[in-house]
Amino acid sequence: MKIDRHYLLDKFMEYVRIDTQSSETSDSYPSTQKQLDLSRILLEQLKEMGLSKVTLNEHGYVFATLPSNLATSSQKKVPPIGFIAHVDTSPDVSGAGVKPQIHHNYQGKKIILSKDKSLEIGPESDPAINNCIGHDIITTDGTTLLGADNKAGIAEIMTALHFLASNNDLKHGEIKIAFTVDEEVGQGTKYFDVKKFGAKYAYTIDGETAGEIENETFCADTATLQVVGINIHPGYAKNKMVNSVKIASEIIAELPKDSLSPETTEKRQGYIHPNSIEGNVEKSIVKFLIRDFTVEGLKEKEQLLEDIKNKVLNRYPGAKAEFKVDESYRNMRYILDDFPHVVEYAIEAIRRSGLEPVKNLIRGGTDGARLSFMGIPTPNIFTGGHNFHSKREWISVQDMEKAAETIVHLVQVWTEKGDL
Repeated sequence: MKIDRHYLLDKFMEYVRIDTQSSETSDSYPSTQKQLDLSRILLEQLKEMGLSKVTLNEHGYVFATLPSNLATSSQKKVPPIGFIAHVDTSPDVSGAGVKPQIHHNYQGKKIILSKDKSLEIGPESDPAINNCIGHDIITTDGTTLLGADNKAGIAEIMTALHFLASNNDLKHGEIKIAFTVDEEVGQGTKYFDVKKFGAKYAYTIDGETAGEIENETFCADTATLQVVGINIHPGYAKNKMVNSVKIASEIIAELPKDSLSPETTEKRQGYIHPNSIEGNVEKSIVKFLIRDFTVEGLKEKEQLLEDIKNKVLNRYPGAKAEFKVDESYRNMRYILDDFPHVVEYAIEAIRRSGLEPVKNLIRGGTDGARLSFMGIPTPNIFTGGHNFHSKREWISVQDMEKAAETIVHLVQVWTEKGDL
């Protein structure tokens, strides 16, 4: 298999130069209209490639279909398979005026970013780059993020489609494509039309290290604590004022210092994360992000937080508090374990691309987590990117090629083995 590296690199460089940063504070959908600048380009490129049912709907989703080229009798065993990536980049770091830099034939030395000499990438800070000796490494100039999350995924999907469209003798079933918006602000599937998309199974191309397949995400809830105190003129407040800010602060201070926080946990460990606080003497609101890999773990942490709230509140007669939990998403493994071949086929495709497959978990969520619970089992496949949401973001061109190869191999695996 010979992936067209020039096509891949050309598309990636084109996409990252388009500012598609989403917003956590916007009330619109998508949260920023500039995301559609890339969506419209993808719409036209998919049409030019000859795909069918190419649409950009009112919510900003781009859908397309590469029709099956199998004989009618063979199509019955090969279900429609989807590939998904998102157009938006993180609100955390600017995505405007991205100037990608290519460092050819990387030989293991530190890469100093040209516009900010304090930012560097090398074996000490990024051990994964040791696996990229001889590769062509793409970085930013140090002023913005790169946008490999998730424009690498888009470029890899487009390159795989380009290969399939140029090699019609390679047999495949029906392939469904979706490019979503607002994934970085947790709204990527808010208006996703599963029926219109039409895939039975799908893969997000949104992971990191080459060779990884991710079949687990956090389970996630958001807990909102509202503390109501009693506000009195501070000059006459003795034995009367009940300060909600102090109560909220004490509740946070009661959380474990050396565990159960993002900064003290890794791998399968969950956490309680006070993410925002606002208020005054009379009323304060704290939002907590609760994360664990099991629903039972979530409930334990939520009960601990509620117990702390009750303990602190007992010290302040006259104060009141409301504790509310909203579900965010659930671990996609709860669904994927019922369809093990979806992950097994991806592992086989990665192996065929010449990489050693590594099954991993995501300490976060993906569009695939929500889609799995919406009826489309959707694990996550690597892009080859690193340091997402950072000015130190980087990616290997050769690893991007492997991601595109994996997509093509995956289509072949489904064609050979069919649904189970």
